[in-house]
Amino acid sequence: MTEALPADLLRDLTPQVVAIVTRRSGDFYAAEDAVQEALVEAVRTWPERGFPDQPRGWLVTTAMHRLVDAKRSESRRRDREHADHIAEPEANETYADPTASGLASATDDSLDVLLLCCHPSLTPASAVALTLRAVGGLTTREIARAYLVPEKTMAQRISRAKATIRGRSLGLDGTADLAARIPAMMKVLYLLFNEGYVATEGDQLQRVDLCAEAIRLTRLARTALARMTGTAHGELVGLLALMLLLDARRPARIDAHGAIVPLADQDRSLWRDETTREGITLIDSAIGTGRPGTYQIQAAIAALHNRAPSAEETDWLQITALYGLLEKVAPGPIVTLNKAVAVGYADGPGPALALLDELLRDCAQNGAAGFADHPRVPVVRAHLLELAGDLDGAAAAYDLASALATNLAERRFLTSKAAALRDARC
Repeated sequence: MTEALPADLLRDLTPQVVAIVTRRSGDFYAAEDAVQEALVEAVRTWPERGFPDQPRGWLVTTAMHRLVDAKRSESRRRDREHADHIAEPEANETYADPTASGLASATDDSLDVLLLCCHPSLTPASAVALTLRAVGGLTTREIARAYLVPEKTMAQRISRAKATIRGRSLGLDGTADLAARIPAMMKVLYLLFNEGYVATEGDQLQRVDLCAEAIRLTRLARTALARMTGTAHGELVGLLALMLLLDARRPARIDAHGAIVPLADQDRSLWRDETTREGITLIDSAIGTGRPGTYQIQAAIAALHNRAPSAEETDWLQITALYGLLEKVAPGPIVTLNKAVAVGYADGPGPALALLDELLRDCAQNGAAGFADHPRVPVVRAHLLELAGDLDGAAAAYDLASALATNLAERRFLTSKAAALRDARC
């Protein structure tokens, strides 16, 4: 009788096994490939042969066997004694737990691998792909399907990423090294979440749930970091809260026809209450424990939206103030652009449009005139013009936004908005 694989078992074990095999072999590049082969073997044999008593030990031994096989094919000058020692594992053979012999804990192993995959020397796209494979336990085919690219393209991306960090230490060199790597890790996790969040329902039918994977990995990082340092990392808690609060709205974000539903028009009864409560609890615990960072402030803004019973009851004055704080912590045109939307609701479209024009003038004077072509700029202008009652101007801005949009569902939404405004004028 075929036995189903326990949910999330292989994904939880993957970074632990990668870390153990890397430490034993001293070669992350080869170890990660060997672990992937071991995972494939587990998926193929465990349901039929039965689950091993110590699945992590089984995976470590199998990966080491694959690693030795690979070394054998590369060079005949291998260590035969070591190769003979590593036998093909049987399904229910008993193995010593690798973490019981002085190696780092499972959570520390997972954090080490995650931090290495999110190394600052990698491009964000490469770091996300490598993280999904070495920490998330996804196959190259699954990752390629998630990003809607050919498997060969994704394999090359992962291979280049591994080559870039080849020879870098898996462990950390003190607290300074840890502090330096955490921002890159959080950026990668948030990029991973956003990739899943912007997907339309039609995309999601073909994709791995990247939002869920990003949340899982952020939970893992939070647990491991707290264990390693003995304290909660406020920004990482804020990041997890932000993901949860946004994820709570996902059931209402896309309608039955695959069209995007704006936040103000979403059916809030579809929002996940339990996820919202967890996100609010997390951000309430993080805010006030130190100087708030970017993710904490964004989570506080998201919490105000999720707390509001309706769009009309949203506390836009407080959201505007939080965007003002975010401008000081992490200044940038996107932050000010989002602040303009909040100002439009709090103080009216006139001051908001003036803020938008001021932003574009500042960008032009500071050598960032190209920001005017950012797809979100005409969206915000169109929305504010609509609030001001300038339906013709709003329709024209929506047309421009549609032409700049890269997401098909978003382009359809913007085109329909422009058409609806023109119909309202007739």
